[in-house]
Amino acid sequence: MTPSCNRNFSSIVVDGDDRAPNRSMLRAVGFEDEDFEKPQVAVCSAWSMVTPCNSHLDELGKASVEGVDLTGGKAVPFGTITVSDGISMGTPGMRYSLVSREVIADSIETVVGAEGMDGVVAIGGCDKNMPACLIALARLNRPAIFVYGGTILPGIHKEKNLDIVSVFEAVGSHASGSIDREELIEIEKKAIPGPGSCGGMYTANTMSSAIEALGMSLPDSSAQLAVSEDKRQDAKDAGAAVVHLIEKDIKPRDVMTRKAFENAITVVITLGGSTNAVLHLLAMAHAAEVPLDLDDFTEIGKRVPLLCDLKPSGKYNMSHFVRIGGLRPLLQTLLENGLLHGDCMTVTGRTLAENLEGVKPYAPYPDGQDLVRPFDDPIKKDSHLRILYGNLAPDGAVAKITGKEGLRFSGKAIVYESEEASLRGILDGEVEAGHVVVIRNEGPVGGPGMREMLSPTGAIMGKGLGKEVALITDGRFSGGSHGFVVGHVTPEAAVGGPIGLLVNGDPITIDAENNQLTLDLPEAEIRKRKDAWSQPPPKEERGVLAKYAKLVSSASRGAITDGF
Repeated sequence: MTPSCNRNFSSIVVDGDDRAPNRSMLRAVGFEDEDFEKPQVAVCSAWSMVTPCNSHLDELGKASVEGVDLTGGKAVPFGTITVSDGISMGTPGMRYSLVSREVIADSIETVVGAEGMDGVVAIGGCDKNMPACLIALARLNRPAIFVYGGTILPGIHKEKNLDIVSVFEAVGSHASGSIDREELIEIEKKAIPGPGSCGGMYTANTMSSAIEALGMSLPDSSAQLAVSEDKRQDAKDAGAAVVHLIEKDIKPRDVMTRKAFENAITVVITLGGSTNAVLHLLAMAHAAEVPLDLDDFTEIGKRVPLLCDLKPSGKYNMSHFVRIGGLRPLLQTLLENGLLHGDCMTVTGRTLAENLEGVKPYAPYPDGQDLVRPFDDPIKKDSHLRILYGNLAPDGAVAKITGKEGLRFSGKAIVYESEEASLRGILDGEVEAGHVVVIRNEGPVGGPGMREMLSPTGAIMGKGLGKEVALITDGRFSGGSHGFVVGHVTPEAAVGGPIGLLVNGDPITIDAENNQLTLDLPEAEIRKRKDAWSQPPPKEERGVLAKYAKLVSSASRGAITDGF
């Protein structure tokens, strides 16, 4: 056997008489003589019973294996981990959530790099799986494709659609006396009816859409139900597609270009996507060695409208978006309006524009739908993702402001040193109209791990304070968070950021028109507090969280761990 152009990595491992021991090991896991002459394709699935987001991914993995093997490759399946944000939310375990992105990326890179695989199908369902897969694929830079596990169907209660955010907000409603415990439990039981990722335009659906716009998944992959035959076929087709990518030597960095990232950001904005997309796209771009920074979100956001009325700020679930046509008509709408780079290569081996040939755009409305607004009547004329600077965020912060909350908020700080303390304060009535809730020491270093503040934001909304209370944090938010909220405040408190200097009663202004986050005190007072500040000791001395705290960058750089 001699190396061939489509076996650039596996040939090193299995070709030649001196590789007989290597082949012997592979024969024990099912390789036959002819398999050693085929390109080896890793099929990496984040299947687990840890979360409904990923509970069906084993079936999708089997479909991808089938697609690889039928197309002339040799599939080699393996697994990676996942953690559930929804289950760990509001607990110390949530510190591991963002950390898992790095662990997953490292694990995929490790297995594929060690075993000499020629291509990769990566299958993810929950939030961190997706950017983690893309980080690994960009680092490895060998033919690869991503498969999204698909969205969950909504639960139903009293003829209203439910999702996981409904449960978090029901906790606040119960605390305020709006609903009794019996109804809270009914909502709890009905909200999550089966497999699939959280049903709104939360982080999972945001990232799946961004990845399709980036060109790293097949057309329609982002907008499919987890339990559908379409999703199984997508996984099978992805297996076949990777074999073709190997033949054509199309690699992730051929797809993940600067223009492709601009397309992804555009789509995130027009969908009303999660603030986590900022964090993850920065990290993915770093892995692909593509220059991207916070200010790119501002510049792109000036020309891109928010068009889609999707939860958490809107009224529709992802399943409704699937029903009316999904992402491709929206991509065509954006392309026809000059907001996408149509010449970007994708994992189909064709350009984005070529993939959209024959697709009809959403604007004007298709009959009977009001989910996707026309360009002349947007929900918001520019981005809901606001990058704020000021004396409270010298290195930047990320806000999610749709306009429904207003565009400016001034109030008095009420300071909490952790998420748990803030939640108690909100539920017990400490937080009142006019307050800016400050949650600090929850950043990448200070957490460590940068927890999501869905429990506090859900409680604020559930208590009916969404328009009367703002919240700022050096942590981050779930894609399900909404209201007047600002996260990713950098520098974080644990490294001396100004958010660590705040005291109760400090006047704070959030200005989403001028993109400013300010502490309205004399500079001399701020300097005095800074001089008196001393760095707290690390919360963790050993283990993965301690390692993460030592390595992690600022959130404004994507909370990367290899930014040496």
